[in-house]
Amino acid sequence: MQNILDPKPTKEQVKAALAVTLAVAEAIREAKEIPSGTLYSMLIGRVDITGYEAMIRNLKNAGLVKESCNLLTWIGPEIANA
Repeated sequence: MQNILDPKPTKEQVKAALAVTLAVAEAIREAKEIPSGTLYSMLIGRVDITGYEAMIRNLKNAGLVKESCNLLTWIGPEIANA
């Protein structure tokens, strides 16, 4: 069991965070663009606002998403459907 004073995430928490980030990136890619508030409202109960903002910041820093006037737009590579 993790000590609540220990800030290190567990392996399971890291896997879950990566899975949610991948799902969010895929949703933005599929939609091409989506209002950030709309996307966040779909994730309420799965991620808090701090986690959501960090996830979007990471996607922007990775060059996959841009944000303008709270509109998230996919700018990463397109993936061919196989």
